Amino acid sequence: MYFIVRVTSSQERITTDILQNKIEKSNLPVYSIIIAQGMRGYLIIEAENENVARELILDEPHVKGILNKPLSEEELNKMLETKKVAQDISVNDIVEFMSGPFKGYKAKVKKVDTTKEEITVELMDVAVPIPVTTKANIARIVQKAEKV
Repeated sequence: MYFIVRVTSSQERITTDILQNKIEKSNLPVYSIIIAQGMRGYLIIEAENENVARELILDEPHVKGILNKPLSEEELNKMLETKKVAQDISVNDIVEFMSGPFKGYKAKVKKVDTTKEEITVELMDVAVPIPVTTKANIARIVQKAEKV
């Protein structure tokens, strides 16, 4: 069974090390601890049952609690499934922001960083075009760049 544990944000790695040491010393039937990318402040623990997971996290630093409902394997796979990186945004594409401070603005893509899933754009319809770097997932493609 899989359980989601709340931990102090940015302390996921340290908390995992602490829990791993506890597992080795106490021989608890815990099978894995997952640090899911994009889930800051949470760990996923695969344990025999909820009591084992609760015993593991009891009185440990940086642990804030465990969510009551266990995850099914199908739900876990959906959470860990990698999102389509930057939805194939390319240089010179025109994008529109769907959220954030530039919601509704259109911009021309100047650079794409697929590893960080960020794009650098120049806003259109502004007096002075300034390059802005933002997450790619808040923009959608309005017009693809013409292939040469």
